[in-house]
Amino acid sequence: MARPINQKCWHCSQLSVETARELHGEAGDHCWNEQTCHRKRSHYRNRADNNQKRKSEYASVKAKHQVEICSEQPAPPAPPIALLYLYRDLRKDAHLHALAIVVWQGNRKLEVMPPTHCMGMTNSQVRQYLQAVLADLRQRYAIQTFEPEIRYDACFCPIRPCPLHLHPPIGQELAQS
Repeated sequence: MARPINQKCWHCSQLSVETARELHGEAGDHCWNEQTCHRKRSHYRNRADNNQKRKSEYASVKAKHQVEICSEQPAPPAPPIALLYLYRDLRKDAHLHALAIVVWQGNRKLEVMPPTHCMGMTNSQVRQYLQAVLADLRQRYAIQTFEPEIRYDACFCPIRPCPLHLHPPIGQELAQS
């Protein structure tokens, strides 16, 4: 199992090097290490792209090892599916931060519904929104249900502006004083 994300390092990676040195260096909380922090910051900034690249490389290696399907019979067309992306903190009692929906058919992306913040929405309002979207998808693509949801941490919310990305993490404003 992968190591959990260090929230302090992730938030630090979003800052410029000078700002990070001020907050976490000699004048700050003494967390900055010149030998390791540059690599960690790069890792956290490029984490999503690196993981996607690693997954695609793994899939291509895996595809090479699979037995080829007989070319005489064409593969049946893939039905359209709807993927539901949920952005929430890892705590069990965390509220849903945002959600996004993407419709695929085989290797083709048919539609991307823009991500939506769910802040201030009750669970029943989120369910009503998802039922309305599903009714629309049922009418246009004959999709009956969403595929099992894909969960991301709320810090990876793709919506800008986002309240999670507007302010420094709690506790850092004290370090700046």
